[in-house]
Amino acid sequence: MENFMVLRFWNMSANSSTADCSVEDNTYKCKFDEEFKYILLPVSYGIVCVVGLCLNLLALYVFLFRIKTWNASTTYMFNLAVSDTLYVVSLPLLVYYYAKGDNWPFSVGLCKIVRFLFYTNLYCSILFLLCISVHRFLGICFPLKSLQWGRVRYARRVSGVVWLVIITCQSPVLFFVTTSVRCETITCHDTSSKELFGQFVIYSSVMLVLLFCIPFLAIIVCYCLMARKLLQPTRGTSRRSKSKKKSVKMIIVVLVVFIICFLPFHITRTLYYSFRSWDLSCGTLNAINLAYKVTRPLASTNSCLDPILYFLVGQRFVNASSPPMPSHNSLSVPSKDRQVHPQFSGKEFVEWLSLLECKEP
Repeated sequence: MENFMVLRFWNMSANSSTADCSVEDNTYKCKFDEEFKYILLPVSYGIVCVVGLCLNLLALYVFLFRIKTWNASTTYMFNLAVSDTLYVVSLPLLVYYYAKGDNWPFSVGLCKIVRFLFYTNLYCSILFLLCISVHRFLGICFPLKSLQWGRVRYARRVSGVVWLVIITCQSPVLFFVTTSVRCETITCHDTSSKELFGQFVIYSSVMLVLLFCIPFLAIIVCYCLMARKLLQPTRGTSRRSKSKKKSVKMIIVVLVVFIICFLPFHITRTLYYSFRSWDLSCGTLNAINLAYKVTRPLASTNSCLDPILYFLVGQRFVNASSPPMPSHNSLSVPSKDRQVHPQFSGKEFVEWLSLLECKEP
């Protein structure tokens, strides 16, 4: 994801040290030494590609061939795995690109597709994590309503809407992204041409609010309400208490992963796009540039961490990927509790649902 540095600065790459290559940029304020990224990005993207591809192909196999009956969570997680897989298969092109020192040997169209897949995966991951969070929130805090809104057919419709929204919102990337020739090398930018950069910053700011800030706040609200509900003292066996503690741990893990993968990237990218208008020293500008380059691989690691979350969120995924267990150990809930009856009190049903969702395999 190489960006044009406009108005006040320019990036210094391995192929831009000669005088004839820097004449047109001599009015810019700062020069950035970015040699580190030609090691950092190929290595990190290569690791994400190998690990992410293996984990997501395994997840897709489990979803398609081992899980016979899907629920809403399974539907959301399957779509998340599809999104991650589409992204990781594009990473070998970026590994080659950065290993060659920002030299793109492929077509302009392929450059657009690679950048489009990154942002599509990024925001698909955020929205499908939001869907999973809302689904579990309804199941714990509003269990009776979840019987209607938690059905598979609604989850399929919601997943279709998510894909439609993301593809529509990210389609301008195909317009903005372009390549440029400089010093006999071709750069595949992840922003736009110099003339359209201002418009691209406005577009990115709108996407930041709609596809990151709002979902992030919604996830925090859902998990805070879920944690408060789960931490309330209730009558029941020690097994139920253990299940609730496990749910609380899952909430913490999801929030930590969300913050590590997505929050630093969006903060540093916002600063990276905005600092050209700030009257800052070159040292400060270089620090912001360095931070942005480092957080880019972090944003990609969600493709590796999402399959791990399936084991924490999806009980059916755990059961399907584990060796068969004897039938008398397959479900520890008494038979009389297997039928969901509207005469259950809300408190009793919450405990029952929590046990089903979080029981040990």
